[in-house]
Amino acid sequence: MKPILPLVLIVIIAALCVGCGSAQSQAAAPVQSAEPAPAEKVPAAQPPQDSKAESEETETMHMKIGETDVEVAWEDNASVEALKELSRGGLSIDMSMYGGFEQVGSLGKSLPREDRQTTTQAGDIVLYSANQLVVFYGSNSWAYTRLGRIADKSASELSELLGNGDVTITLTLE
Repeated sequence: MKPILPLVLIVIIAALCVGCGSAQSQAAAPVQSAEPAPAEKVPAAQPPQDSKAESEETETMHMKIGETDVEVAWEDNASVEALKELSRGGLSIDMSMYGGFEQVGSLGKSLPREDRQTTTQAGDIVLYSANQLVVFYGSNSWAYTRLGRIADKSASELSELLGNGDVTITLTLE
């Protein structure tokens, strides 16, 4: 009678294993649905994009020094985005000569900043102390947040525009 007991246990264990295996197979099988697969669905019509969000993406900030338009290659950072918002509707900044190499003007508001030690060159536009716009016609080393660079004027043209007294800079968003 003893040899039958191990045989019975083996049969029971085998039956349990077969039962578990078929349950796992069923669980792993994909569930069929009457609804077509997502790849077969017809795409829904796209809602019209918000024209304000679209226009904000394409808006460009323009700079004028006195009556002279200058082409600026603006940086892609939070400071420039905040400056764009500030210049919405036009922003005039009274600039003052400082140190014989830069024009400085108050923005009237603090902007986000990421100051880094920088050696500037003629044409560089930076944010100083979170609320001062600085445009260089010479060179200086200090911790600034880069905003952009005047791309269409030489150092001598910038010196002529910025080095002969105080100026007004106008920023517009178009």
